[in-house]
Amino acid sequence: MNSDSDLQIAGDILEVTHLLQPAREHPATVAEFVGLARSIAADRSQWEHLVRYDATSRWYHRLKTGPGYEVWLLSWVPGQGSGLHDHGPSSGVLTVLQGELTERTERGARALGAGAQRVFASGYAHDVVNDSLEPAVSLHIYYPGLTEMPMHAAQCAAATVEGAAEDVVTA
Repeated sequence: MNSDSDLQIAGDILEVTHLLQPAREHPATVAEFVGLARSIAADRSQWEHLVRYDATSRWYHRLKTGPGYEVWLLSWVPGQGSGLHDHGPSSGVLTVLQGELTERTERGARALGAGAQRVFASGYAHDVVNDSLEPAVSLHIYYPGLTEMPMHAAQCAAATVEGAAEDVVTA
């Protein structure tokens, strides 16, 4: 069992810099992709000045690329949605940077506020929509880079927040 005395015995690992592994320039694991999304989200200077809102379609901007991955910034005015789709062979991390989005899947719907993250595997089908009255901004990381986004004809059933397929990670 950990206690304050354990920390006194072991010391703070962050103070022993020679034991820390250097941060990778490019992520390679799910945890590292989630960490990349969190670090971009935390540094508004990387993305805030780029955001645009378009009343006729969702706005998007490729923010960054790396070996095999892409980072996209999207904005959503009230009522805009993606339609039910998957990401082909790509897995991803979706992070809400500001505002609120709703993710709908065959298992239900989940409200995602600023800081919420969703991690999904290839073939995962969802519809993301801004059901709120305020604009929203989201960050999307795809690995491998997004090459297709097949749309699905079936509609997601409206359901409660409890029915979503995966857990939300909050910052």
